[in-house]
Amino acid sequence: MTDVERSSRPRDRKAQLAAVAAELFRARGFPGVSIKDIADAAGVTGPALYRHFADKQAILAYVVLSGFEDMEAATAEALSDSVLPSGQLRALLGLLATQAVERREIAALWRWEGRHLPKEDQREIARRSALVLAAWSKALQARRPELPAEDAELLCWAALSVFGSVSVHHTSVARRRFAALLVQLALNVLNATLPAPSSTPPAAAVSVGTPSRREQVLAAATTLFAQRGFHDVSMEDIGAAAGIAGPSVYRHFPSKAALMVAIGHRAADRLALAAELALQTSDERSALHRLAASYVHTILHTPELLVSFSADRVTMPDRDKVDLLRVQRDYVAQWVTLLSAVRPELPPREAKITVHAALTIANDLARTRRVASRPNFAAELTALLHTVLGVAN
Repeated sequence: MTDVERSSRPRDRKAQLAAVAAELFRARGFPGVSIKDIADAAGVTGPALYRHFADKQAILAYVVLSGFEDMEAATAEALSDSVLPSGQLRALLGLLATQAVERREIAALWRWEGRHLPKEDQREIARRSALVLAAWSKALQARRPELPAEDAELLCWAALSVFGSVSVHHTSVARRRFAALLVQLALNVLNATLPAPSSTPPAAAVSVGTPSRREQVLAAATTLFAQRGFHDVSMEDIGAAAGIAGPSVYRHFPSKAALMVAIGHRAADRLALAAELALQTSDERSALHRLAASYVHTILHTPELLVSFSADRVTMPDRDKVDLLRVQRDYVAQWVTLLSAVRPELPPREAKITVHAALTIANDLARTRRVASRPNFAAELTALLHTVLGVAN
């Protein structure tokens, strides 16, 4: 064995073990996988695994950071002086699309399990993400000099979500076509025209009466889960936030999992009601416009929706997970049916990929404080969804 082989083999083995762990994390969620599970799946002993990784968090960090490094490398390659300025953005999107299609598990792990990374890794990724987005924004402004810096940043965040959308579904087409579709969707986003601010101030929310104790508990749990994550909140924390003793919470909900189930059903009910109202028109294009607007309004005014999206998938009983997944799929199917009617040239799978890209933009940007605080954000987000769906006015 040569010196080169001896030096490269451990790195290869480390990557192989990380790949096995990544599949397990994606299938079961980070808390649902043990070191023994990873070792058994990889066909090694626990001590052999520990020779490469200090703990389970280190494996997750290795997987997520390696994917992020690929994105940084793609950015550096596409935006280098060796690529003509006119072709830089398309080159960048092509590289990112290929990575997204070939390594879907990376986006999934960052999206669903990123909260389990050590805080220092989360801060490091946030710092490096800001640098990458700044580079993208600069390239976009070079192509569209009329864009203010903050608008360029918003569009780049939305384009990033197009690639991240591959992590929320299993629909696929031929790899080359899949990548080309993602590139086109992201390019449409970067070319989007954002609406001018409205001169009409938004209506103030009106609250009448005092919510029931059960509603107060549910609201407190929703807020805490959003701020800290499911696993870092106790029933005592929820009781204190609701102004009652921790044990009293159990009078309304038998467990934290039951609270999460209630939050999930509340979010599903509100989406269903908003969709029903939006679809009360005979014109399919108008219905799709209204459906997108209703989704933006719901996600910006329904904290349960954001919590249910960011919830750890192992927190609910299997029966409830299956039920809520069915409701979610039925909701997405409404979008796909409408989009297929409005754009019959789109094959069904491509229509579904397009819908998921639009919904992911809404979900991601609504949780990104840096852009969600924009004064015209709801109108801008609705316009971006219309753009991705290909029904912009």
